[in-house]
Amino acid sequence: MTLIKRIGYYLVGFSIGLIFLAFFLKKKKAEFCYGIDCRVIKNIQSKNIKYSEEANAFMYSLSLDSATFATILKRGDVNISKSNTKLDSCKVYFIESEFEERKLSFTIENCEKTATVQAIKEE
Repeated sequence: MTLIKRIGYYLVGFSIGLIFLAFFLKKKKAEFCYGIDCRVIKNIQSKNIKYSEEANAFMYSLSLDSATFATILKRGDVNISKSNTKLDSCKVYFIESEFEERKLSFTIENCEKTATVQAIKEE
């Protein structure tokens, strides 16, 4: 068997394996978070989220509930340069997102068991 045929058989088998793998992982709804944004947001969403009075007032003015906020947060981007990740107790993250063509920014304090939305601002 020539080298070209071997490579051809290998590529056919490899592509079939990738299709099966993608099908089963999509069915399991598995997520793979390799980027900083994905890891930080997934970590925040896994905790009990609390809202400061300022954040509650802003959410009330935009008619946002916690489910809508979770969706907005999931689509957000973490701005590491504006975040304070060097703290020992609770890290403070600055997250930017969009909602109904509005640019929103969140300041979230991410502690061990809870995440507190300190401020929400419209830019």
